[in-house]
Formats: sequence, structure tokens, C-alpha cells
Amino acid sequence: MEVVLRRDIPKLGKAGDVVKVKDGFARNYLIPKGLAILANQKTIQALERERKVILAKAEKEKKKALGLAEKLQGQSLTLYRKVVEEGRLYGSVSAVDIAKALLEQGLEIDKKQVLLEEPLKTVGSFEVMIKVSPEISVPIRVEIIEEK
Repeated sequence: MEVVLRRDIPKLGKAGDVVKVKDGFARNYLIPKGLAILANQKTIQALERERKVILAKAEKEKKKALGLAEKLQGQSLTLYRKVVEEGRLYGSVSAVDIAKALLEQGLEIDKKQVLLEEPLKTVGSFEVMIKVSPEISVPIRVEIIEEK
């Protein structure tokens, strides 16, 4: 099935591209999420008129992501947590905790954008990646200190 992409999708194409994908992928994922529209003669003609709008929107989103990445660059968080023994935390620091701490600093980040393989469970300094857009990831420093 051929579809016209409305947004940039990694490993598939850029906004405005006509790509061939499997029927199920198009019907169950791309079209319902608004990432693509069915490519037929009528939509391709309409797309030619809307191409400038789609490309401008994609460029605006990219500039917004770059602006956020610039704000995150060199960012550092300090979190205070209770410690049980030998530097082990009572509980853990998860992606939700990091997203909340960034929100308190005025940076709106979703927990899904915080790339943590597993929650942080010890006192120390860690580097955590924040995925601003599909092609832009920024490292931030997270320092966990014992709460007195």
C-alpha cells in the first residue's frame, strides 16, 4: 500500500514522501495516528498543494526540538533521596522523577523522552539521555545525594 507521510518517520521517510508500506502497518498504525494518509491520485494532488504547509510544520517542529536541546545542553539535576545502606537508595529514581525535576526547572519533558534502561538505585552522579526528537538526543547529568 502506498501512503503519503505527514511527518518525518525514522527509517521510513520524510514528511511529504510517498512510500510503500505493508497494508497492516498503514491501516493499524500510520493512518490512525495521523502520521500518513492513503496515497491515491486525489490525495497526491491535494498533497502537492499542502506540501509547503507540511514542510513548514516539520521545520517548525525541528526548530522547537533544537531549541529544547539547546536548553537541555549542560543541564544538571540534583535529587535528594533517603539512603538505606552503603549508598543504596530507599526506592529508586525513575524516568518520572527526572521528568518532574526538569518540569520544576521549566523544561517540559515527557517521561517517555527520558532514556533509562533501569531506575537509578544508588547515590552518585549519572549521565541520562533525553530524546528531544527522533534524531536528537541530549545527555544531562543527574546527581543523587543522600537526604539528611
